[in-house]
Amino acid sequence: MKQYETVIGLEVHVELATKTKIFCGCKTDFGAKPNTHVCPVCTGMPGALPVLNRQVVELALRAGLALNCQIHQVCKFDRKNYFYPDNPQNYQISQLYLPICHDGYVEIPVGEGRKRIRIHEIHMEEDAGKLVHDEWSESSLVDYNRSGVPLIEIVSEPDMRTADEVIAYLEKLQTTMQYLGVSDCRLQEGSMRADVNLSVREIGNPNYGTRTEMKNLNSFKAIAHAIEGERERQTELLEEGRRVVQETRRWDENKEASHSMRSKEDARDYRYFPDPDLLPVCISDAWIARVRTKLPELKEEREARYQAQYGLSKYAAGLLTNDRALADMFEATIAAGAPPKKAANWLTGETLRLLKEREKEASEICFSAAHLAALIRLAEQGVIQSQTAKEVFAAVFADDADPEEYVRAHGLGIENDTFALEKAVQEILLANPKAAGELRDGKEKVMGFLIGQTMRALKGKASPERVKETIQRFVNG
Repeated sequence: MKQYETVIGLEVHVELATKTKIFCGCKTDFGAKPNTHVCPVCTGMPGALPVLNRQVVELALRAGLALNCQIHQVCKFDRKNYFYPDNPQNYQISQLYLPICHDGYVEIPVGEGRKRIRIHEIHMEEDAGKLVHDEWSESSLVDYNRSGVPLIEIVSEPDMRTADEVIAYLEKLQTTMQYLGVSDCRLQEGSMRADVNLSVREIGNPNYGTRTEMKNLNSFKAIAHAIEGERERQTELLEEGRRVVQETRRWDENKEASHSMRSKEDARDYRYFPDPDLLPVCISDAWIARVRTKLPELKEEREARYQAQYGLSKYAAGLLTNDRALADMFEATIAAGAPPKKAANWLTGETLRLLKEREKEASEICFSAAHLAALIRLAEQGVIQSQTAKEVFAAVFADDADPEEYVRAHGLGIENDTFALEKAVQEILLANPKAAGELRDGKEKVMGFLIGQTMRALKGKASPERVKETIQRFVNG
């Protein structure tokens, strides 16, 4: 039986974190009422002229330099002509002939090693509007709020071979863009979208097979499933001696199958030509140097530093740096006086657990680093026990409660009343003579039971260590 390999290249659209659109002053806020962030420019009214947003160029430069790209110091905008209801101008302003960045790369982990994925180019362009299909009324509505929102499109070379490599590449792009402040890359909001170009060929064949394109996949799960499904479909066609048709396909996650959208066999020319309303963008050496000096420490650099500087494990450092917001909170908590390893434990443990439980991201954390540091201090000083600390943290997480005030208001602090502790221990031993006798005979396994009973009687307001010490004193005395 013939052996096949999959060849994959990606076109990744990243929505830039600007406050206004690429060629006008309309807001880019996500989730606004339909058609409220629009003007004559972004709705393609006759006579309306575009004016380039300088921050778009700045963010594109930042992304290109971080992804090891070369910069076209004179780049231009072109018109890509096509008709579609969400494209009010009947053309899209993009970059074909002279994109801002080219010939870059990123490295991804593959097994025990690393693999370099080449980046063909990065170009700036405007987004289209959004069609909302109403199956009930069999009609489509269009929202132009997204029309004119600035994008960069990151086009890779066909260097990936598996779904795992694709996901590793996308995760690398996502974290890099987030660390740079280029984009929040929230797939569920469409601020990061991937088109997958995939073909299958017999192993050893230097020629590429016929590729298909799957558009606008917006979750890693959907992307992985779509790749596996399309790989199997093309392999079956080749095994049956049939031809793979070059086309655009859409993945249906519910049915776990793809279907053809349109053929690209006879795709019409987009009739690209230079945009007559926009001047070439000239990027000086000084501008590039200034952007380069402002590039932040990225994930892999932070991960290595956390291991070296704070003695964290590779696993903990990796968890902390997967999201810039979590890493920033870690450093702020240390600055507020918390021991690094304790801060890391709370953030990678309870914090990530509660974020997952509430389906939130680290960027949505509402508690302050000062309050987390204060909670850690209370636990370290023995003011509260570990289980109580988790209860207090739940309030800190939800409402940014002051942990010291919360402990005081709810009477959760450990009491150092020796008389109350001794009285409770005596009562528990008298109520459980069998367990007390077994402990006196050297059966240490009953100690946990007696400690638990005493802690329950004291409503958790005692140190387990002091309880154990008191029990031993009474039993052995």
